[in-house]
Amino acid sequence: MSEGRGDLDRLGGDERLAREWLGGLTLNPALPASVLTRLLTVEELPAYSSSWLARCPLDRERTAVLVAAPRIDHRLQAVENPTADVDVLARLARDPEPRVRFVYAAIAGDFGRRVPEGVPEVLAGDSEARVRRMATQWDLPVAVRARLAEDEDALVRASALTADLWPRLSAAVREALLADPEPRVRDAVAQLFPPEPVPRAEPDERVQDPDPFVRSRAAQDPEVPTALALRLAEDPDDSVRLSLSMREDLTEEQRSAVAYVVPNGYHTPPRWIVERGHQPDIARRAAASGHVLLRRSIAMQRHLPADVVDRLAEDEDFFVKLTLCQSCQEAPHALVLEMYAHWHGLKWTFLRSHPNFAKPGLARFVDHPDARLRRAALDDPEAGPELVLRLIDDPEVGWWALRDPRLPSQELNQRLNVPASARNAAANPALPPETMHRLLDLSGVANPAGSH
Repeated sequence: MSEGRGDLDRLGGDERLAREWLGGLTLNPALPASVLTRLLTVEELPAYSSSWLARCPLDRERTAVLVAAPRIDHRLQAVENPTADVDVLARLARDPEPRVRFVYAAIAGDFGRRVPEGVPEVLAGDSEARVRRMATQWDLPVAVRARLAEDEDALVRASALTADLWPRLSAAVREALLADPEPRVRDAVAQLFPPEPVPRAEPDERVQDPDPFVRSRAAQDPEVPTALALRLAEDPDDSVRLSLSMREDLTEEQRSAVAYVVPNGYHTPPRWIVERGHQPDIARRAAASGHVLLRRSIAMQRHLPADVVDRLAEDEDFFVKLTLCQSCQEAPHALVLEMYAHWHGLKWTFLRSHPNFAKPGLARFVDHPDARLRRAALDDPEAGPELVLRLIDDPEVGWWALRDPRLPSQELNQRLNVPASARNAAANPALPPETMHRLLDLSGVANPAGSH
C-alpha cells in the first residue's frame, strides 16, 4: 500500500465534503482532461469564480475538451482563456452557435495569440453579418476583402474598406460605395481620403494660447525652442509647468527652477523616455535627475543597466523603487521582497511573480510575525516538506501550504477528509489523477468515459 493510501480509502461521500472537493478541483492547475470532462457535466459547480474556465491552464488536450463542450458558456470561456491552444481553438470559427463564432472572431488575436492560417477567410464567409464584420480586422486576401466591400450588410461594407483596397476595387464598386445609401459607409469612404491638415500654429502663438492644454503640449514639444518654452516656467496652470519641467533639453538647473507640482497617482512618462529610455545614456541621465517623475519614468523600463538599477534601488522616493520592482526584470531580490512586504496596493501579490523574488533563503521567514513574509517562505525553491507542514495550520497562510505540491501525500489525503481544508487540498497540483477521479466518484459526478 502506498503512503497515505489508507487515508484515501477512508474518504467519505459527505455532501459538504463533496462541494469542497468540486470547488477545489476547479482551482487545481494540474487538472487532467479526463477530470475536466467530468467536471463540465456538473450543472452548478461550487467554483470560486463563474469564469474559472477562462483562468485555468489549458494545454492542447484540455482545450479540445472545452471546445467540444455542449454548453455554450463553456466554449465561450475557452475563447477568453489566454492559455488555450490556438489551433484547437480555431475550431470555434465553425461553431454551430453564432454567439461563439462572434466572440471568437472578436478576440481570437487577443493576448498576443496567433490566428491560424485560413481562419480569417472562414470568418469572412460566415452567415452572420456581425461575424463577417469582425473578420475585417484581420489581414484578408484582396479578393475576400473586396467581396466584403460589396456585402449586403452596411456595417460590413464600411468595416472592409481600407486605403490599400480602394484602388483595387472596380470603378463600378467605388461609385456604388461613394453613393451608398448608408451614411456610415460614405463616412468610411471619406476617411480613406483625410483632408489636408490644418497648418500648425507658430510656437510663440502656442505658448500664449488661452487653452492650458495647448500650452502644455507646447511646453513638452521639442520643436518649440527651449528659450521660448521657458517662458511657461511661471504659467498659472500646474499641468503646463509640469510638462515643461520634464523636457529633455532642460539642464537640471533649469528644471529645478520650474515650480512644478508632482501630482498624486499615475503620471504619463515623457515621450523621450518612452521612446529612448532603453538607451544607456538616456537611462543614466533620467536616473540621476532631481526630478522624481523622470526617475519614476525610467524605472518603468523592462531592462536597465546594472548601475542604473543600483541607483534607482537606493532612491529616496518609495514609488521609484516600487515602479522598478513592478517593471524592471533586474530589480534586486532584497528590494522586491521589501516592496512585497510593505506595499499595500491592490496588486501587491503580483510582486511574487518577479523573476528575482523566489530565492533560496526565504525559508527564514517561516515564523515571521508578518503573514506576507511567512507566505514568502513557501517560495523558497530549496525548502522541503517540513516547511510546508509547519505552515499548514497557519490561519493566514495555511491555505497556500495546503496547495503546495511539496505537501506529503499522507498529509494531503488526511486533509481531504476535513471540511475546513478539503477545498484547498483538492486544489493541490500534486493530487494524482486517480485521486481526483475518486473524489468525483464519491461526489456522484458522472463518468462519461467510464474510466479513470
